[in-house]
Amino acid sequence: MVRALLIRGMLVGLLAGLLVFAFGKFFGEPQVDRAISFETALDEAKAKAQEAKGIHVEEMPELVSRPVQAGWGLFTGVMVYSTAFGGLFALVFASAHRRAVDLSPRATSALLATVGFVSVYVIPNLKYPANPPSVGDPDTIGIRTALYFSMLGLSVAAIVLASTLRKRLAARYGEWTATLTAIAFYLVAMIVLGSILPAINEVPQAFPAVVLWRFRVASFGMQLVMWTTLGLIFGALTERAWLKGRTGARPTSSWTTA
Repeated sequence: MVRALLIRGMLVGLLAGLLVFAFGKFFGEPQVDRAISFETALDEAKAKAQEAKGIHVEEMPELVSRPVQAGWGLFTGVMVYSTAFGGLFALVFASAHRRAVDLSPRATSALLATVGFVSVYVIPNLKYPANPPSVGDPDTIGIRTALYFSMLGLSVAAIVLASTLRKRLAARYGEWTATLTAIAFYLVAMIVLGSILPAINEVPQAFPAVVLWRFRVASFGMQLVMWTTLGLIFGALTERAWLKGRTGARPTSSWTTA
């Protein structure tokens, strides 16, 4: 049964990847091109200043051309990312449905997509937002990556603890009170943890604010497209299989094997 859900999740992830690629190609890549133009202008200005001082700077060869990055590179990265998340989404669904939450397959899928979007993307990016090329010191990329994944791991851990807390409180205080308490616990935990982790601001003063804003909006949109597709399409397909199974010979479990 888990195998069927996993395959379904990866197939929906493939569909999500196609939609995310189209969105990123149309909305995200123009901002990347503008950021690269800004970076190129800075590099040329530095090179001229060094040449004026008699310092010769060798130009680094381009390992991957820009058309490849914006085409097959983007497509491959997005498809692998979305398919992997589709599989993980299906596995979490298999663990949560009728256990952590007692909802229909479609409602469970929509709820998991919402929680995943908030905990995996929104909260970590509020602390360490996505940046286009030319933003960030190359010497600090290691520490910046470590801090981002630390924030991501803490967010996921906090959402798991909040879910466990809600389940334990529900029997005594009711679903509504338990849910509000779990949400409050998660928000307070992330505010405290976010204030402890160091802030990073390496945006050049001359970098166009509009380009930075549009790049981050495009990044937000790509994630929103992926999680929305996973939540709605996976939920619809799974509920359809569940309803079909209820009218068949094995009404209690055949929805998970369809």
